[in-house]
Formats: sequence, structure tokens, C-alpha cells
Amino acid sequence: MSSQEIAKTGSQQGPSVANGAGEWLQCISCTSAYSVEMVRYHCDCGSLLTVARRQPWHERLTPEILLARQISSDPLDQSGVWSFREAIVSLPRQSIVTHPEGRTRLYSRSSLSAYAGVERLAFKHEGENPTGSFKDRGMTVAVSQAKHLGLKAVACASTGNTSASLAAYAAHAGMRAVVFLPAGKISTSKLAQALGYGAICLAVEGDFDAAMTLVQESADKLGLYLVNSLNPMRLEGQKTIIFELLMQRGFTVPDWIVVPAGNLGNTSAFGKALLEAHAAGWINRLPRLASIQASGANPFYLSYVDAFQSAHIVKAHTVATAIQIGAPVNYSKAKAVITATNGIVAQVSDAEIMRAKAAIDQSGIGCEPASAATLAGVQQLRQQGVIRPSDDVVCVLTGNMLKDPEAVLAAANNKVRPIAASLAAVEAALKS
Repeated sequence: MSSQEIAKTGSQQGPSVANGAGEWLQCISCTSAYSVEMVRYHCDCGSLLTVARRQPWHERLTPEILLARQISSDPLDQSGVWSFREAIVSLPRQSIVTHPEGRTRLYSRSSLSAYAGVERLAFKHEGENPTGSFKDRGMTVAVSQAKHLGLKAVACASTGNTSASLAAYAAHAGMRAVVFLPAGKISTSKLAQALGYGAICLAVEGDFDAAMTLVQESADKLGLYLVNSLNPMRLEGQKTIIFELLMQRGFTVPDWIVVPAGNLGNTSAFGKALLEAHAAGWINRLPRLASIQASGANPFYLSYVDAFQSAHIVKAHTVATAIQIGAPVNYSKAKAVITATNGIVAQVSDAEIMRAKAAIDQSGIGCEPASAATLAGVQQLRQQGVIRPSDDVVCVLTGNMLKDPEAVLAAANNKVRPIAASLAAVEAALKS
């Protein structure tokens, strides 16, 4: 799919399968179109699907409307996803399952600017979503779609964050949640969330990619609705990270947007959002996207360095478990996005990730390891001269600090100090 084709998020009329709001599922490789009322994740040709909509949809969603919704008491307007509903998918109000989610903040810290060597550096913290990660933005759309279609059971494969989000939204909707987890490869806190929200948790022998294969087979054979980012509805929700970021900045475009890269859902969604915002006239140019992978889970990086001649698959292993994925399902979409935005793919080591995480934590912001790949990537790209000191850069932090406490405790230089219950012991500890 070319960059021009990505930018065409619809047509004047749309195909005959378009719904009343002019939305349909479009193959990213051929001309096939399908109804959004169908449960479908692939085209008959085998390629991925995307949500397309009739032009000019943006006339129903102007910056003025968006700003008015910021002070509205309507529950949908209070969601950082559904406040952009005309650009997501049209669903009856009674079908929408929202906590609400989104409306996450932008942070700047002089210590982190100094760490990266970039003067204008900000962090959009998606860890402020209800279950602690960006996944809630996509999950509200996917679970709402499942409810609209009358489905009773939803499922995902997960390294942790997706399972927590799915479990919460399924509980809210009164649906059965089934999560497929790579055995022994999920943090305690993420597992506790999924269990606590009431999901059926299945520990699959093997890695995330084995769990992903099994959940797809189960969705096909057992009637489960798949809500991984293979589902195009998920990416529609994740687009709102970018829409909201642009609105927070008064629709001033940064030079770079930097994102952790695992299954490549965010890379794909961010590119789609930017191209749609540009086509709508919200922004006058495109920023460059930088997708940052862990060196131990780097298939997209390997494809990038060989000019995308092939989709690489690796045996993934990294401390950044949220992006510990060796066969990303959104490769084709992400490849097109990197091309369309003149983007870049980089890899950083676990040591670089944990040093960057310590810097983010000690700035008072905090994040999970995968999120810190962004700061590590900015520092590396600055040292290579790709990013300039004066560039305007936004990093997206995808999960909060409490998502992976084992990694924090293992890497922390600041250890708990046992003392006697006496003032003298306190005084001695403070002096040491």
C-alpha cells in the first residue's frame, strides 16, 4: 500500500458496503471492501484490513468542535477516544463501552532534555489510562464494536497490557474475556489485573507469537472475537493518541514523534492518524515517526535496515516485555507508515532502556521499561546526528511505572535499608 493510498482514508461515495456513516473495511493491498458489521480481520487475499470512510468526514469534526467537547459534560465527550468519534467508527451510543479513557497529559523535564541532548522534548503519558496503558484507547473501540455486534466473548494474546485492558472492558460490558499469555513471560502486576477483572487466563507454552497463533485459531474455530491490533477497530482507537497530542499542542506539528515498537499497532495507528489529520487540514505537514525496538526483539528494525526487502522474524527476548514480540502482525501497515512519514526504525539495548527508564523515573514521571525505549532511542538518534538539538520531539510513554515492578526492583540502585526502630538508626541511615 503506497503512502498516497494510506492518505486516501475514503472516497466521495464509498463502496456499496459502506454503513450509514460512510464507513467500511478496506483491504490495504487490493480493492476489496467489506462491511464494518462483519467480524473480519483479513481480506480474502490474506492482507490486513483498515477502516475507511467517506470524504469529507472531517467537515463533521472541526478543531472548534473538538475544543468545545473539552468542557462538555457528555460522557462521550469526556473520553479522549470518543470525543473524536466521527474519525473513529459510528456506533449507537448504547453500544459504547467507555471508562472513560484518554485525556492523558504531556510532560517536559529539563533533566530529560539534558539526558537526550534535545532542547524541546515532551512525553505523552499513556500510562495514565484507566488500566495503566495505551491499550485502553483501542480496547474501548474493539469491545464497543463487539457489543454492537451482539458478541458475548472476546479474546486476545498478550504480553500483559492487552490482557489487563481487555479484562477490564469486558467486565464493564458484561462479556466473557479469554486471554492467551506466554507462560512465565508476564509481569505479576499485569497478570493480577487480568485475573482481578475476571478474565479466563490461559498460560500458553511458548512465547507471545505462539499465543498469537493460538488465539487466532481459537477465534476462527470457537467463536471468540479477537481484539489484538490485528483487529482494525483497535487501531482506530489508538489513532486518538495522535489526535489528542496535536490538539494539546494547538495543532502545531512536532518534528518527531517517537514510539516503542513491538506488534507495530501504534506505529500503524499513528501514521494513519497523521495522514488523516493532514488530509483534513488540521496540520500543514507531517512529522517524522521514529519506531524504537529493543535489540533483543528487533524484527522490524532488521527489515528496515534491509530496505524492507522481507519481513523478519526473531526469537524475542528483552527486559521490555511489552514489546517482546518476534513476528509483528502489523508489519505491512507499519512499513507503509515509515515510508509515508520519512520515518526511521532504531534499536536500543536492554541496558540503554533501563538507563533511560531510571532517568524517567527519577524525573518524577515514571514508566514501564518498553516506554523508556523512546528516550533511549532519542538519545541514540541525537548522538548519531539524526535528531538535532533544536528539534521538537514528543515521546509516547505507553505504560505506567507499576506495570513491571520486577524490572524496577531488579535494576534499582536505590535499595530498601533495614534499620533498628530508633532515632539514632534513622540519623545514621540518612548520613550514609
